Amino acid sequence: MKKPKQKFYVVWEGNTPGIYSQWEDCLLQVKAYNNAKYKAFENLEDAEDAFALGYSGKNYSESKLAQKKTSIKWADFVSSNSIAVDAACEGNPGKMEYRGVNPFTGEEIFHVGPLVNGTNNIGEFLAIVHALALFEKTNNTKAEIYTDSVTAISWVKRKKANTKLIHDSSNSDVFELLKRATLWLNNHSYSNPIIKWNTEQWGEIPADFGRK
Repeated sequence: MKKPKQKFYVVWEGNTPGIYSQWEDCLLQVKAYNNAKYKAFENLEDAEDAFALGYSGKNYSESKLAQKKTSIKWADFVSSNSIAVDAACEGNPGKMEYRGVNPFTGEEIFHVGPLVNGTNNIGEFLAIVHALALFEKTNNTKAEIYTDSVTAISWVKRKKANTKLIHDSSNSDVFELLKRATLWLNNHSYSNPIIKWNTEQWGEIPADFGRK
C-alpha cells in the first residue's frame, strides 16, 4: 500500500493562522471557526508562497501563486528580444491553432487557426517556423524562440515534420502550411536560437492557450 503523499495546509483565517503539515492540526484551527479560509498544497514552497500572498477571496485560485513563482524566475533567463510560441488542439487530431507572443507583455504577435484536423505537434512545428520566417523578414537574426515542445524542435532541425497524420480533404489547409514550412526550412538558413522553455521551473509558457 502506497504511503500517502505529504501535504501542507495553509490556514489564512482560523484559530491560529499558519502552515500545518498534518491535517489533524489544520482541522483544529478551522473546525469551529466561522468562515475559515484554508487550502492544501503539494509542497512546502507553494504553501509558504500562498500564505504570504494571502487569501484572495471565495474563488481562490493558484494562478496568482504561479505568477509570483514564475514571473521573476524566467525573466532572469529569457531575453527581452524573444518570442514564445505554442499550439493548442481540441482533440488530436482536431481543431488546431498556434500563436506567438511577447513573453514579457503578452502581446500576440501572430495567431493562425483554428484549422480542421491538425495535431498539437504540427501546430508547435508551424509556430516555430512562422517565428523564424518573421524574424528573417525583419532582419532580427539574434531573437530567441521559446517553445515547450521537444518534438517540434527536433522536426525543425530535420527540416521536416515527422507526422503520422493522414492527408485528406478535411485538412488540406494544414498540409499546405506544412508544405510551405518545409520549403522554407530547406531554402533558408537562420541563426535564431530555438530554446526549450523550462516548464518545470518557470511554469507554463506565456504563449500557452490555457486549456489544460
